[in-house]
Amino acid sequence: MKSLKMCMMCLWGVWMMTMGQAQAAAGPADFPNFQEGRFVIHDFTFRSGETLPQLTIGYTTIGQPQKNHRGEITNAILLLHGTSGTANSWFLPSLSNALYGAGQPFNAQRYYLIIPDGIGLGRSSKPSDGLRAKFPRYGYNDMVDAAVHLVKDGLHVNHLKAVVGTSMGGMQTWLFAERYPDFMDGAIAVASTPMAVSGRNMMWRQLLIHSIRAAPDWQGGEYIESPEEFQRVWPLFGIMTDGAAHLQAIVPTRDKAIAQYDILVSNARPLDANDMLYRFEASADYNPQPDLEKIIVPFLAINFQDDMLNPAELGVLEQEMPRVRYGKFIILSGGAQSLGHQNLSQGKLWGPAAAEFLSQLPDKS
Repeated sequence: MKSLKMCMMCLWGVWMMTMGQAQAAAGPADFPNFQEGRFVIHDFTFRSGETLPQLTIGYTTIGQPQKNHRGEITNAILLLHGTSGTANSWFLPSLSNALYGAGQPFNAQRYYLIIPDGIGLGRSSKPSDGLRAKFPRYGYNDMVDAAVHLVKDGLHVNHLKAVVGTSMGGMQTWLFAERYPDFMDGAIAVASTPMAVSGRNMMWRQLLIHSIRAAPDWQGGEYIESPEEFQRVWPLFGIMTDGAAHLQAIVPTRDKAIAQYDILVSNARPLDANDMLYRFEASADYNPQPDLEKIIVPFLAINFQDDMLNPAELGVLEQEMPRVRYGKFIILSGGAQSLGHQNLSQGKLWGPAAAEFLSQLPDKS
């Protein structure tokens, strides 16, 4: 019974990474110049035409800005998290222990790392702050625009060494490179593809969205408790983002699998359904495919062989990357205990490729 409980907690820890609720790898004192803040953008207009008088973007930075003779910061890297994550996602031990140390890809003694909470998540403005379903509809393009405001207006960084994103953050990296080609020296997108969300990826998302919008107890966003149907459907998120072999190893029997499902349902109860609804609907405006030729900076896409959200068998990167002038991609295997889409949380797996890519970027300082 004890080993079963430990396995369940291990599995839940992997899934919680994408929700930004995992504990950080270390305390603030263990990262050089660790700082947290909130930046307020006044009169932010969303692409829907809606506005907020004040849009708050929470963020974390580590490292020290370095400036050239013109006083411009030259060593900033923007790190973007996944759909249900926050800036805290980048401080999971499996990432921070492999990425920020001396000689590692995003060495915090060398780079100034900027890690925002996306709109609707963490410390940033979101439906659960009070507006509920009256919160403006936002999309990935709005999230990119807000991050640019933070970097330029809030932190006074006019040019980035790189934009690096995982999952949703990877999708936003494609948009960054298309829409702001002069804003960075290079870009790395992890666990994403440059096409609109469709096929199986859209179908499971729609199931999750429908479990909220169609639930009688959602009450148009004015619910008292999270809709029961949403709680029952939520475990699908973990099933879709984990590796089949890893899941089988953790819950190898019928009874253990059912017990784990019940735990995940109960852990969905404190989640704010409006926040989750907005997060998953935000991908509706994502489609970098028509404008890939606009990417003029070196671009690296890193995907995983058994990622069910970005299936390698569709051949999207093989088909589309030739349209990116300085683009290249790699598809990695996570091994026998692969975490599927959640391989993005394994810095030791994809970090070396990121480090090599960064080392080849031109020095524009």
